[in-house]
Amino acid sequence: MENVFTDSVEESEVARRDERGRAGSGVLTRSLQLLIGAIAAGVVFFYLQFSTDAILDVDGYYHIRWSRLLWEGMLAGKFPPAFPYLPLTTLNPQDYVDHHLLFHFLLIPFTWFGDLRLGAKTAAALFGTLGVLACYWLILRYRVSYPPVWLVALLGCSAPFLYRLSMTRAQSVSLIFMVAGIYLLFERRYWLLAPLAFLYVWTYSLFVMLCAASVIWAGVVMWSEWHTDPKFIRRTLVAPLATAIGTVAGFVINPYFPDNVRLFVAHLLMKAKATEFTTSVGMEWYPYESWYLLGSCLVAFAAMLVGYVAFDGTDKKRAARTLFFLVFSTILLIITARSRRFVEYWPPFAVLFAAFSLQPLLEGERRAVGARLSAVVLDELQPFLDRHERPKVSDETRRREYWKMALAGVAAAALSIPMIGNVTGVAREISNDQPPAAYRGAMEWVRANVPKGEMVFNTDWDDFPKVFFYDTDHVYATGLDPTYLLNQNPELSKLYVEITLGKNNYDAGPVIRERFGARYVFSDKEEVHDDFYFKALDSGWFEKIYEDDYAAVLRIREQKGAPTPDTEGAVPGATPDAELEDDVDEPDSGVEEGAPPSDEGQPQQQP
Repeated sequence: MENVFTDSVEESEVARRDERGRAGSGVLTRSLQLLIGAIAAGVVFFYLQFSTDAILDVDGYYHIRWSRLLWEGMLAGKFPPAFPYLPLTTLNPQDYVDHHLLFHFLLIPFTWFGDLRLGAKTAAALFGTLGVLACYWLILRYRVSYPPVWLVALLGCSAPFLYRLSMTRAQSVSLIFMVAGIYLLFERRYWLLAPLAFLYVWTYSLFVMLCAASVIWAGVVMWSEWHTDPKFIRRTLVAPLATAIGTVAGFVINPYFPDNVRLFVAHLLMKAKATEFTTSVGMEWYPYESWYLLGSCLVAFAAMLVGYVAFDGTDKKRAARTLFFLVFSTILLIITARSRRFVEYWPPFAVLFAAFSLQPLLEGERRAVGARLSAVVLDELQPFLDRHERPKVSDETRRREYWKMALAGVAAAALSIPMIGNVTGVAREISNDQPPAAYRGAMEWVRANVPKGEMVFNTDWDDFPKVFFYDTDHVYATGLDPTYLLNQNPELSKLYVEITLGKNNYDAGPVIRERFGARYVFSDKEEVHDDFYFKALDSGWFEKIYEDDYAAVLRIREQKGAPTPDTEGAVPGATPDAELEDDVDEPDSGVEEGAPPSDEGQPQQQP
């Protein structure tokens, strides 16, 4: 009897060691899969990023330059540093709010490269890689079957998704915050949502998605567990409560409080009706054409369809995570159809929805056995079973596994086709971006010849990031978002639109000088501003003092004179080279030495 007991104990210990060995092997396998995922995503995003010399999306020029100024201000003991560059807008010196503050902190190490352009591009590629990797990690963490298939699906889910995650903007970091929040919800570590929400508020205005996710999860848990757990209501409400506490703290414990609250409310009100703007805004606020959205996000749409078909809510508790992704991804799909700026969020969550929906089907009988007997119970019963050794795998089971692997390989191969198409298509689109030095010549002339602190009237709000990148010695009429000027001064915004589109039936020169406080005009060579440009030269109020292939600088005369011929009067500028030198002169970090805006945030009147 003693020998039997001893043998049983030894066999139980062997079983436990085998279980630990399998667990260790599983961790090693998932770590290797995560490494492979990081390499694959890194190859894609670095390839896309360096398909052009330019910083993808003009806002990246602002983000990297401001991050550098932020760092210089901190070194000089000025935090937060002054932002005098848009005195006529909501972001005037008295009311400026950096609502991407933590993102700009994350960019600071990339400003140490010496070449800000290279630093911005490296940061964008790295953050894009980490964004996709976060989604892939969630698949590995919850042991979703055939992770390589889902990796290919994530990388090929949407062309606009790849494009927007390649920008030097906060959306990649925002995606990481979302995944982290979902993980905390799934693990029911609700109070950790508070510090996460706090950091999210400091990083990006889409922290509201984390608030929405916590509410959705609370509803899902109520649906799945209210019959079995009488305390479900109190525990479930901790998630949205913790998120709300962290969000409020992020607003209040903030160097820009209470102006950050005002700016957030203004953002919310101005963008609530995305199709009813009274001024032209960035294309990201408008919807995609339906057929383009379908074609460019085909894998994401297919994933949604698969998820809907495969979803099984019979076992409510087991289906909770899948139901969360169903609701969350559906909401993201709806708002993506309304505004293209959400296309960096919906496609990856559509893939996650499909992955979690299919998991019960992919696991098959193994899941059913595991539901009946846990691993611990099986280990305890093992010494008393007739067979102690691991059962041999039958030929039929082996063949079934081979077929599953083969089908997974076919699925990965099929998904690689749209992935390759999306990657190459986005690379072609990126390669056609405007050269990074397009406005360099004009702004170097302005820095050298226009007194510091003067207002420069830029004829397009989205030119601001690039002119700011090359010249922080001057201030500008508008930038970053046209609603900033509209919200601060609707009448001035109306004048700006009329003048820059050439719709004015009055001389623009005196109006720009008296109402905007500017004696100099920077105009790009985009066709949309041709009417302004030629009307200005014909008016006799402007003289052309600099011109190259990409931009022109005009000076407003003190008195009306003879019209300026388009081909005369300008200092010719060389066409910017496609390749930049690494030793680009750094503009000064402020306007202290010149004539800054007045204390009221308005430019001084020019003589």
